[in-house]
Amino acid sequence: MPTNTEAIPDTPTPPTGARPTSVAEIREHEKRMPFDKIVEVVRSFKTRPTDIIVATFPKSGTTWMQQIVHGLRTRGSMDFEEIHMVVPFIDFSHVHEIDLDAPQVAEPRAFKTHLPWDRAPKGARYIYVVRDPGDAMVSFYHFMNGALFERDSIDVNTYGQELFLAEGGPFGTYWSHLLSWWPQRTQDDVLFCCFEEMKRDLPGTVRRVARFMGIEADAELLDIATRQASFEFMFQHATKFDEHPFQQAMDRIKGVPPGKPLSKVRTGRVGDRMSELSEATREALDATWKREIEATLGFPSYDHLRAHIAAMP
Repeated sequence: MPTNTEAIPDTPTPPTGARPTSVAEIREHEKRMPFDKIVEVVRSFKTRPTDIIVATFPKSGTTWMQQIVHGLRTRGSMDFEEIHMVVPFIDFSHVHEIDLDAPQVAEPRAFKTHLPWDRAPKGARYIYVVRDPGDAMVSFYHFMNGALFERDSIDVNTYGQELFLAEGGPFGTYWSHLLSWWPQRTQDDVLFCCFEEMKRDLPGTVRRVARFMGIEADAELLDIATRQASFEFMFQHATKFDEHPFQQAMDRIKGVPPGKPLSKVRTGRVGDRMSELSEATREALDATWKREIEATLGFPSYDHLRAHIAAMP
C-alpha cells in the first residue's frame, strides 16, 4: 500500500535507553505521542458508503475482526506482511505512513479505528466489538507490558486501577467509548458484536459479518474465513498480527530502543479477569460499571449487556 510521505511524524526523539518504569513516567512518555494529528487525519479522510470500519475500544477483538473481514473479502488471502497493511488503522495511519486513500487489495475497503463515535469518521459501515471490561483490562496490560513500559516494572493491578480505570488513554475510557457507540446499535450501517459470542460461535459470527458486508458467501468461503480466524491459525501466523511496523515507528517517535512485538494473539481465553486481577481491582471494575453503565443503560453487569446484544436482530 503506498505511503503518505506528507504525514511522516516529526523528527524522532533520541533514544533514552529505557521505557517507563512507573505510571508517572508513562504519562511523561505519552506526551511524545502524536495524538494531536489524529483529528487532522480523520478530518481529511474521505469515507465511502461501502467502507467497512472495525471499531472497538482497544483489546476487544479488533485484530480478530479485521482478519474475518479481510478473509471474507479476499477469499482467505494471507498475502500481507501484517494485517494493518491491508486493513489500515485510521487513527495512526500517519505513524504507519499509510495513505488511506490508496487502492486496497479488495472491495469493500476495510479499516480499523479505536475512536469513540463522536470522533470517528462518518459515512461508512461499522462493526463494533465489545468485550468484558476486566478481560479487556488484562489483555491491555499484557499488550503494553514490555512495549509501553519496561517488562514487569508495573503489575497488572496497578496498571488497571491507575491507568485503565482512571484515565483510559487517547481513545477515552472503556465506559465512555461504549456509551458513545451504544446509540448507533440499531442503525442499518452498524453491526454490534461481543468478543465472547465470537468465541462461542465463530462460524455464526462469520456468517453475520458476511451478510453485513453484502458478501454472498458460499460454504467454502465461510469455511476458509472461519478457519483463518481461529485462534490456532492466527497464533501460527502471529507475526502477521503483531503490529510490528507500528511498534517500530512508535519506538522511534518516543525515543526508546526497539521493543518486543505487540502481543495481539495471546491466549484466546475468556475470563482472565478472575485469575489475574485482585479482588480489589475486580471490585473497582464492578463499581465503575454500576456508576457508568448500569446508571445510564440499566444493565447491572456485562453479562446482561452481552445477552441483550446477542438477542438483537
